[in-house]
Amino acid sequence: TLSFGLAPGASLGNVLDHIHNVAKSVLPETVSGQFQGEAKAFQSSVGNLTLLLIIAVMVVYIVLGILYESYIHPLTILSTLPSAGVGAVLALLIFKTNFSMIAFIGVILLVGVVKKNAIIMIDFAIDLQRREGLNSRDAIYKACLLRFRPIMMTTTGAILGAMPLAIGLGEGSELRQPLGISVVGGLFLSQILTLYTTPVVFLYMDRFGVWTSGFWNRWYHGIMKDRPGDHAPVPRPSPAE
Repeated sequence: TLSFGLAPGASLGNVLDHIHNVAKSVLPETVSGQFQGEAKAFQSSVGNLTLLLIIAVMVVYIVLGILYESYIHPLTILSTLPSAGVGAVLALLIFKTNFSMIAFIGVILLVGVVKKNAIIMIDFAIDLQRREGLNSRDAIYKACLLRFRPIMMTTTGAILGAMPLAIGLGEGSELRQPLGISVVGGLFLSQILTLYTTPVVFLYMDRFGVWTSGFWNRWYHGIMKDRPGDHAPVPRPSPAE
């Protein structure tokens, strides 16, 4: 049994990788080992992070699909998530902060916060299409003009709310600081990008939805047309009957 401690500022994940590499290069193939205690619990939790992120995205997609009664528009809203993840990682790299469990919790938090920019625009555009009969281009253009200020206000409020965590003031702030940095970085980059990308994705997804609907209708009517007996004359009872 070998025990070890972490140096100040060291990450448990990096230490475990280093120990694994050293053991692989030093120990013979007939000797195997495994982590115990806190290291084992850390490995178990890290292994479930990817599944947790997938479940979070799937839950958001299902809720949005029920809300908009569509399979296409939830994908438009979820298209804002990659920019948030990239912004969180870049912020952690700029401030030389490890991607810890707390930072990953910040990424999970961004899944619920960042998509509100797209929701504000898409919801308004769909309402314009249904209520005023506008086409997709005019609807999303008008939505961008009218919803720009609410988007900026809500994003600025969220960034200012997470700023104390990112600055790291108070006792025990070093534990919460990665969460604030990831949230602020993800919100900042997604705010810049999604104002331009969301309308474009909305237009392409709307056209894709129209194309799939037309393809399905042609395919369905083609099958119904080719079914045997569809064009056969319907027998009518004779006057004697």
